[in-house]
Amino acid sequence: MTLSHINLLGAILANVINLSTILVFTFRLLDKPEVGHWIGITVQLSIFPLVYLLYAARRFNRRWIYFIWIGLMIVFIIVEFIVDWYPKVNFRDNLSIVIPYVMLFFGATGGMIGIASLAGKKWTIVTVITFLVMFVLAFIQRSVTGL
Repeated sequence: MTLSHINLLGAILANVINLSTILVFTFRLLDKPEVGHWIGITVQLSIFPLVYLLYAARRFNRRWIYFIWIGLMIVFIIVEFIVDWYPKVNFRDNLSIVIPYVMLFFGATGGMIGIASLAGKKWTIVTVITFLVMFVLAFIQRSVTGL
């Protein structure tokens, strides 16, 4: 793959993650968290192209911040797997766990804006918009559902 293809993959992946998360939050608001849970598989599976992006980053001599952006998203997906899939940890009532979790979530998804920006200004704008929608929905669904 060329560098422009890698950049495009990163931009598409950032938006797939954001849009999937938007759908998860939306289904929680519609009192259908089980549907959102299954949509979350998309985010879990995104670990594979993220690992590929990490591998390709070495080949293209990416800056260190790129590795941090990708690394944060991979770490978040692993944490998400542990808390929502296996072994499934009920943590959302414990603020001492929720706050670092939310910080990791926004750090990881915010870093994906940086990944998308490498594909150009249009991708940056689209990714910022999906991020902001996701940001707003995250707090609305938390206040409504407590999840």
